[in-house]
Amino acid sequence: MELILPQWGKKLPGVRALATTRPCGNSPAPYDDGQGGGGLNLGVHVGDASDCVQLNRAQIRRHLPGEPAWLTQVHGTTVLDAAKVSDAPSADASFTTQRGVVCAIMTADCLPVLFADAAGRVVGAAHAGWRGLAGGVLENTVAAMRAAGGDTLHAWLGPAIGPMQFEVGEEVLQVFAAKNPLMRHAFQPVAARPGKYLADIYQLARSTLANVGVMDVSGGNFCTISETRRFYSYRRDGVTGRMASLVWLE
Repeated sequence: MELILPQWGKKLPGVRALATTRPCGNSPAPYDDGQGGGGLNLGVHVGDASDCVQLNRAQIRRHLPGEPAWLTQVHGTTVLDAAKVSDAPSADASFTTQRGVVCAIMTADCLPVLFADAAGRVVGAAHAGWRGLAGGVLENTVAAMRAAGGDTLHAWLGPAIGPMQFEVGEEVLQVFAAKNPLMRHAFQPVAARPGKYLADIYQLARSTLANVGVMDVSGGNFCTISETRRFYSYRRDGVTGRMASLVWLE
């Protein structure tokens, strides 16, 4: 199984995290690995057979201290205490101070952001598509973690659509420009396509985090669309699987 182990900006005591990829699972096309083998789809809501998803989740579960606190993600800004999560409630971020509780986010182009505080007291995970980013999901996650005792926070930006692939319209640029005029720098005009831009979701996330004092940010060097063998991509394939980014305190 191909797992990504996040590299934080410094060693964080007791913090563990991983992100899954597309290959080495049990799901058939269109949730497969794109190479003739089974895919590691973890989404129960995308049309894949339930038994395949459960087998895939069981594979991941062997690397975790407990069942992840799965969420029903709605591109919103709600943040929940993962220790109190059951039955996949609607939310787009979670945090925990309890050891062995696993925060989890599923994505297939949107940006997963994992968080941990420097002292290893609290961790969190946020689902940051452009709507969530604009709406404040990262700010809300940071606020919840600080309220729970987190001091100096570190963030890791997981697999998401890359800056050369994320084409958006003028309306998306204007949403972020209204939030912070400096965010215009994350949008590059597309030649010969007036009103279209290539958006850098990683830059938007870094700017957002900097505005709330989270300066130690790592990751952000992936592209789910371009790395076909490695990642699922909704924008590339339409019907496809979901990957997970997970973080916990051991």
